[in-house]
Amino acid sequence: MTLVLRFAAGSHKGLIREGNEDSGYAGPRLLAVADGMGGAAAGEVASSEVLGSIVRLDEDVPGADLLTLLGDAVQGANDRLRQMVEEDPQLEGMGCTLTAMLWTGQRMGMVHVGDSRAYLLRDGSLAQITQDHTWVQRLVDEGRITPEEAETHPQRSLLMRALDGRGQVEPDLSIREVRAGDRYLICSDGLSGPVSHQTLQDTLGSYYSPEQTVQELIQLALRGGGPDNITCIVADVIDVGATDTMSGQFNDVPVVVGAVADTPPSSAADHSIADTPAGRAAGLGRGPQGAFGPAEGYGAAQGGFGPAEGYQGDGGYGSPAEPSVYGTEEFDEEPPVKRKRRGLTASLAVLVTLGLLGGAGYFGYQWTQDQYYIGEDGDHVAIYQGINQNLAGLSLSSVHDSYADTPLKWLPQDQRAQVNRTITVGSLAEAQKTANGLQDWAKLCQKAAVLGGTAAPQGTQATKAAFLAATPTTPGEREKPRNPTPAAPTTSPTPSAPAQNATPPAAAAPTEQPQQPAQSQLSDDERSRAEACPKQ
Repeated sequence: MTLVLRFAAGSHKGLIREGNEDSGYAGPRLLAVADGMGGAAAGEVASSEVLGSIVRLDEDVPGADLLTLLGDAVQGANDRLRQMVEEDPQLEGMGCTLTAMLWTGQRMGMVHVGDSRAYLLRDGSLAQITQDHTWVQRLVDEGRITPEEAETHPQRSLLMRALDGRGQVEPDLSIREVRAGDRYLICSDGLSGPVSHQTLQDTLGSYYSPEQTVQELIQLALRGGGPDNITCIVADVIDVGATDTMSGQFNDVPVVVGAVADTPPSSAADHSIADTPAGRAAGLGRGPQGAFGPAEGYGAAQGGFGPAEGYQGDGGYGSPAEPSVYGTEEFDEEPPVKRKRRGLTASLAVLVTLGLLGGAGYFGYQWTQDQYYIGEDGDHVAIYQGINQNLAGLSLSSVHDSYADTPLKWLPQDQRAQVNRTITVGSLAEAQKTANGLQDWAKLCQKAAVLGGTAAPQGTQATKAAFLAATPTTPGEREKPRNPTPAAPTTSPTPSAPAQNATPPAAAAPTEQPQQPAQSQLSDDERSRAEACPKQ
């Protein structure tokens, strides 16, 4: 019995994000998805570099010690991120998740960090084979909330572990025995978030080819709102005998999608892998091969998974219109009265059109005024009314409430990055609740800095006056944070300390220290949450 992988990969930026920070790699031995985070801090760079660092694993059939290979590769990728931050401090705060599988022909080694996921469809039943490293998953494990509540929890993607170039990585490592007929799915939370488990199971079991399955999964995520970047890999385990005529039908050319295809990682320049299939794949930009690599029939549509639905090419939707023949006919001379009527009709048509456009513009503007989001106003947090867009050079939003007492420098790193990218909310009440939660975090972090719970941000002096102004309250819920540094809400019980992979940068020492060790003045819950506060 000879087992091989038949695979396909696809990626799309979604309907909300401005760019794609996901990266995906699928090869005959290595399957990997990395979900970048950090917003302005280059999440796409992090995901691209991580995949570029581990791609060499796809070159040879791995030995028996799969877990050591995977563990060393992930630590090397994390070290690469640390080196990049040291060389360019503007990259501070970038990071990514990683879920990868390494195939030997009989077994599958798996490494997992963050909230991207891996699933196994076997005998018609779909099982999630990774565990999310998130705050809400910890609450589920402790019995604080149900899995159903976790699906809609506002902090469901607050990460407790990620690759961020700090300290030692603590990945989940495991070995899985495979069977012919198994189907694996690796995806970012842009797919697993808006698409239910049951729908994933039905879709994975309904489509024969991985290419068709990937396209359908991405369409499902888009129909679910496409709130995040969407990246997925589908791989089938096929039993192909040495003399089987199907053996030549499986393509073993690696495929790269997402950010790693748009912006090849600097590690792809490593001459030791540059001339290998994996090295060439890692160095690819998005070319005519599209999201499914060399498979025919898929163009490089925006988002990376073939032409948009309904596009028929020549003669179809989007094809050039028939040439106008106006002016080629011969007309008899018309009485002047007809010309007047024709001119009057044209004038009325213009007026009606302008009226419709004006009405549409008015109602469109009124709609924007019912929208709110959280963003930065200088160096602090603010609630904006409208949408974060410009029309003909005019901004479609304005500051509704400015929170001058919520400086960005006092927010946990992931929340600061989220505010930088803006947090979309459904109503003014939700915006106020989110902003109040950020305000509470800023107060807690100021208090912790004064009492020794964490160092003050660079350029900030913590004083007793700041402590007196910082009343610790329970941070409220907020929109999905997308940065590796964890932050824990007070509405839930005290979690265990976050993973040790976040070594904070050093900060300027406070100008005034309590005369006695004051950490005891922080409750256990506050000390736990203060782990997410800015450090240096």
